[in-house]
Amino acid sequence: MQARRTFDGVLPLASMHRLRGSLVSDEGEAHYAVEFGKDGLGVSYLALRVEAGLPLLCQRTLEPFVYRVSIDQRLGLIADESEEASLPPGYEPLLVPEGELVIADVIEDELILALPVVPLKPGAPLEWSDRSDDEVPSDTKPTSPFAVLGTLKKH
Repeated sequence: MQARRTFDGVLPLASMHRLRGSLVSDEGEAHYAVEFGKDGLGVSYLALRVEAGLPLLCQRTLEPFVYRVSIDQRLGLIADESEEASLPPGYEPLLVPEGELVIADVIEDELILALPVVPLKPGAPLEWSDRSDDEVPSDTKPTSPFAVLGTLKKH
């Protein structure tokens, strides 16, 4: 059995400078648990669990909301990019060229990767229109973009 080291703690979102630019405020914290070890194949790994509520701005309603993130990741520690292919399935590569690793940076990287491309508040309306239903005539059919082709065919 290989020796394992585990750590857990809390990091304030305000300390994550790269992540802060994507947040509507820097209030909140990330709770994490980290385990370093070697698996049965001798692969050095870092098992990472992170729970956080990220304050984001909904791009549909322009209202702030808390996006809940739950990360459970196993990262294979590699010293060189050429070692990436030798990682077993289920491992994401984590390049550690000098053998040194800053846990706060890894946690921040994983939170950045967990951000949605377009933040949408749960329950935000799916459709948006700048006109009311009164302005849309109910008896008109939308014209087909191919209607012009029909007129050309008649000539």
